[in-house]
Amino acid sequence: MEHAIKSIFNNEIARAGADKFGVRLEQLTFLGAWQNFIYEYWENEKCYILRFTPSTHRNEQVIQGELDWINYLFNHDVFVSTPVKSSQENWTEIIHTNDIYFTVTAFHKAEGRKIGYPECLHNTNLYESLGKIIGRMHALSKSYKPKDAVTRRNNWYDNYYLQNLRSFVPPDQIHVFEACNRLMETINHTLLPDHSSYGLIHADIGVGNFLVNDHTGVITLFDFDEAQYSWYIEDIAVPLYYLVYVYGGDEGKKERASQALRFMEYFMKGYNQEHSIDSYWLKQMPLFLRLREIIVYTGMHRSIDLQNIDQWSRDYLTESKVRIERGIPIVDVWN
Repeated sequence: MEHAIKSIFNNEIARAGADKFGVRLEQLTFLGAWQNFIYEYWENEKCYILRFTPSTHRNEQVIQGELDWINYLFNHDVFVSTPVKSSQENWTEIIHTNDIYFTVTAFHKAEGRKIGYPECLHNTNLYESLGKIIGRMHALSKSYKPKDAVTRRNNWYDNYYLQNLRSFVPPDQIHVFEACNRLMETINHTLLPDHSSYGLIHADIGVGNFLVNDHTGVITLFDFDEAQYSWYIEDIAVPLYYLVYVYGGDEGKKERASQALRFMEYFMKGYNQEHSIDSYWLKQMPLFLRLREIIVYTGMHRSIDLQNIDQWSRDYLTESKVRIERGIPIVDVWN
């Protein structure tokens, strides 16, 4: 979250937003602020999420498109964290400030637990389950139609970090900017957005955006804030990226390759039960791993104090910058 936005947000905004959903400020527990201000609260022995999105990040109409997509998935048997209407029976509420406004939304909190690092790194059952729910989502994406043009989600090239690369990455990193432009041009000019391969996707399925029920193995997806129109292969590249980027240094290259092969074997086993994807698109995976790297690299420059970062983050940024500039994917087991 940008410091300028953090300086605007305060308890009065949180209080006003909570009131719209019949909740007191005292009920809120602050969870974090990466792109949105996120709170948790309990009501009638059930746990909910209250989210405040600055208009500098998303407008209200696009957020309504996100909620419509989530409800569509839920109504077609996909386990997702569903939105909750306000006291006035609205999906979204607006809190104005002098400079911007915040769109307030509430969700049922997903059930289950987070499977983080290192537990997720060799969990083949998890990969198969992820493949199945993502495959189901892609199959449904083909039949989904947005309510109208105003609420339609953006295309991949409108991604917040791609659009604001130069605002967050130091201006002297010219080669990073040039590499990003080349990659986007390559994707745009060589890949066709046809109905069989392109549609509305989640676009941010990392280990932090789903929970797993230990008893049933069911995965519940949440945080559709990045939902966008893109090639389905991007929704496969994203979780793969987050399962290999933890391995750094020269010794990490072999680990990344073995992890990628393990993930793809079991992920596709689940995915193919719900949706099919041509092998041509799997060979395009390196392009989308490179795209995700640029997005993560930009996000870290936006949100992390580079003067006070841990050694892993410092090493990651150094290695990531080299890969971006040279046009090298973090792992490539397809070519």
